[in-house]
Amino acid sequence: MTRRYLTALLFLLTIVGHSQTGRPIYDIIDAVSAERIKTDVTKLANFGTRHTLGDTVSQARGIGAARRWIKSEFEKTAVACNNCLEVFYQKDLVKKGENERIVHDVWVVNVVAIQKGTKYPNRYIIMSGDIDSRVSDPTNFTSDSPGANDNASGMAGTLEAARVLSKYQFENSIIYVGLSGEEQGLFGGKGLAAHAKEKGWEIIGILNNDMIGNITGVDGIVSNVDFRIFSEPVPPNETEKERKARRFYGGEVDGISRQLARYVHKTTKKYMPEMNPMMIYRLDRFGRGGHHRPFNDAGFAGIRIMESHENYTQQHQDIRTENGINYGDVLEHVDFDYAKKLTAVNAINLASLAWAPPSPKEVKIGGIVQPSAKFQWSKVDGAVGYKIYWRDTTSPTWDNSRFVGDVDDYTLDGIVIDNYFFGISAVGENGFESPVVFPNGIFR
Repeated sequence: MTRRYLTALLFLLTIVGHSQTGRPIYDIIDAVSAERIKTDVTKLANFGTRHTLGDTVSQARGIGAARRWIKSEFEKTAVACNNCLEVFYQKDLVKKGENERIVHDVWVVNVVAIQKGTKYPNRYIIMSGDIDSRVSDPTNFTSDSPGANDNASGMAGTLEAARVLSKYQFENSIIYVGLSGEEQGLFGGKGLAAHAKEKGWEIIGILNNDMIGNITGVDGIVSNVDFRIFSEPVPPNETEKERKARRFYGGEVDGISRQLARYVHKTTKKYMPEMNPMMIYRLDRFGRGGHHRPFNDAGFAGIRIMESHENYTQQHQDIRTENGINYGDVLEHVDFDYAKKLTAVNAINLASLAWAPPSPKEVKIGGIVQPSAKFQWSKVDGAVGYKIYWRDTTSPTWDNSRFVGDVDDYTLDGIVIDNYFFGISAVGENGFESPVVFPNGIFR
């Protein structure tokens, strides 16, 4: 049996596999509930304030009560799935004066729920929402700050994704987490990223959800289908050798976080074509930050998923009416059907990544001054084949691909290496793919 025949056979088998992948993905989309998200957002808003520096003793008000309730919801999901979730607090003590927003010592406490993978239990894809809220003065930890959209919406989406996905088994592990201390300096993300490093977790990436419930922008635009995916171009901890190689071989917009953003974009367009994912080539909004950044700082892939049309009168505001404008992040501004859609976007990408094999670690490219592009890569456990992707150098998305079977090298004849960017993904027997890996080595 020739190699070409085997490649063709594997391609046909993979096509059959792909036809099967849609069934559970569409079931996951259908299972996400706007009503459950509404109930959770309402509960979180009704804690009055969830300021990181606020009350931790009350059973009805403050961040302590909120995180205990979040933990109890994860635990209910764990009971319903026969204890498939490991639920715990991860915390770090932050001292007064670490920045101007920390006005007294405080334990920054994250609520973590881990759904262990059956084949790669130490590989994790993470979905996060922020627990905490604030008003105009970031050090005011007593006034009401319901934080309905920022960020009860993202936290409720994370709880709902856990309920839906806990009904399935995955090869990789999934972490659902409520992160604290976002408004004081991203302390919760820093703590969990450090914890991941200490435990030796292999992080596939983090999908940080921060504000997924508003459809009416301050600019007057109303849309319940647009959403943004923020990602930085290259890791901040790249080496000088990597930087120099990038100058000659490209990759200025092809870091691991950008590949994760492209993955979410592609999966969404495939299974939820009514949605309009907008890839924003920026770490976060202009001069602002989110909880994916500490993971990026630690060398992990991370993106921010959020609404496209923000309303700044409803963020970080004292609740008041001024000049005819109602300020404050209150329940009436949250569109729960939209939050459902963005929760589904997260859930199908978590599932796709958790069902996929690992990405190849080594991908080499060659073909300088030749009429073809050549590739070599390291095989990965669980892959039945590999896909070569390429795109115009000005294109934001991987627009062309070829499945090449269970091989570790391939030549694309007639494709001039100078005119395109390339990448490789691993394809599992079930048809799910790993994120694309941009070439990290050269051969001649």
